[in-house]
Amino acid sequence: MRSLIAVLLLSLAPAGWSQEEAPAGPQKPSQTVEEFKTEVEAMGADALTAKATEMKALIAEFNTAIDAKNEAIDIAAEADKEGLQAEVAALEAAQKATADDYLREVVRKMKDLELETTEYDELLLTTTGEVSLENLDAEVVASMLDGWIDKGKTWVSEEGLGLAFQAVLFLFILFVFKVLAKIMGRVTRRGLESSKLRASKLLKDFFVNLVTKAVMIVGFMIAISSVGIDIGPLLAGVTVLGFVVGFALQGTLSNFASGIMILMYRPYDIGDVIDAGGVKGSVDSMSLVSTTLITPDNQVLIVPNNSIWGSVITNVTARDTRRIDMVIGVGYGDDLDKVEKVIHEELKKHPKVLETPAPNVKVSNLGDSTVDFIVRPWSKTSDYWEVLWDLTKSIKQRFDQEGISIPYPQRDIHVISEGNSEDQAAAHAA
Repeated sequence: MRSLIAVLLLSLAPAGWSQEEAPAGPQKPSQTVEEFKTEVEAMGADALTAKATEMKALIAEFNTAIDAKNEAIDIAAEADKEGLQAEVAALEAAQKATADDYLREVVRKMKDLELETTEYDELLLTTTGEVSLENLDAEVVASMLDGWIDKGKTWVSEEGLGLAFQAVLFLFILFVFKVLAKIMGRVTRRGLESSKLRASKLLKDFFVNLVTKAVMIVGFMIAISSVGIDIGPLLAGVTVLGFVVGFALQGTLSNFASGIMILMYRPYDIGDVIDAGGVKGSVDSMSLVSTTLITPDNQVLIVPNNSIWGSVITNVTARDTRRIDMVIGVGYGDDLDKVEKVIHEELKKHPKVLETPAPNVKVSNLGDSTVDFIVRPWSKTSDYWEVLWDLTKSIKQRFDQEGISIPYPQRDIHVISEGNSEDQAAAHAA
């Protein structure tokens, strides 16, 4: 409506008027501030009320003129916008001066006479934007709150139904796409499991999460556009933001690339025990930037993928079987054939020691105080620690029964007295 008024005002202006000659709209009082103060001091209650009403109407005229100018700016040619914006600035300055220099003086005098000034205090506050103890009290605040509440009620009554429908539509679309994302995730997982790709669990989880999130992003975009929001600028902003963030997070991009390589070459899977990047633990989960490991004492380690891919990766549980390496030392006085026989007997007794590959028991080293045997049985990977601990205990107990010693480290020390060393020196000299 206001834009139509602005167009009519511009079109009905006499042809001989230029922009400078056209009426400039409402003007602030022609009196000087001092003259106005003198006039106000002589006024009574009725005259003050009338003058305050006159100032309020003048400020309202300023608001109407400013709104019309702003509407005209929206439809004006680019060459005319600068002049119209200057007019708006002049009108706003005149309105503020009218409220600050003239209406404020009337309100001050009305308060001296103990007249009601709440509506004018509120007008001063909203027009000038200046908060002072003179125009801000409980009644003014309550009046402003009432006004805001009334405007809110009006807006809700006029726009509330449409807004509620848009909100319900937005949430409904998100709900539908959330259900669709779950369905697509299940379909993707079943497709990967039934395919001949032999994809790892990590790769399956990655594709399922990728499909699920892609569906939700599409749903979010559709939900936004359904409520009248243009997603074009949003997509452009996301693109620019992604470029800036990507440039700032180069280390994260390196982790991302390492995650892709891990998914492609599959050096480990969920549940595997690995030693990589200086840490060791069971793989609990993996994203494109990090891998989560659980240590034997139940600590959670978040390791960047770049640290893992850039180091040697030892997959401890990649194979079904694993060799147990033990070193057992016996005394130099013990029968080595008997020791070897006893160890083989203990290995055969354990039900979880595999017959194939056959265990290996050999003398490997002649130490300072022991003759060392290497003992290398095989077991299932899942039985590794149980077999190791059981054999360590059973071999020690069997050695005790057979009288085979496991000597402590010992060193022979020869003490040469000072007298003996002199006699030996003289003997060498002769």
